[in-house]
Amino acid sequence: MTAIETRHAPRASAPGTQHEHSWATESRHPTSAGHVLYVRCTACGIHRVDLQAHRDTPPAALSRAVGA
Repeated sequence: MTAIETRHAPRASAPGTQHEHSWATESRHPTSAGHVLYVRCTACGIHRVDLQAHRDTPPAALSRAVGA
């Protein structure tokens, strides 16, 4: 498993409270700008799109978290 595919344990939170999202990659696609990642929070199910410009850098959010 590569670093980008590492999954973290979900964090339980009470309904209506904020929590630290635990992003899991659902798919990744190479582009001219780097890899675009479609991620989902394992705890609350919201989605976000990230960009990993270089292999050795962490992904950065391209969109706001939406959904659930």
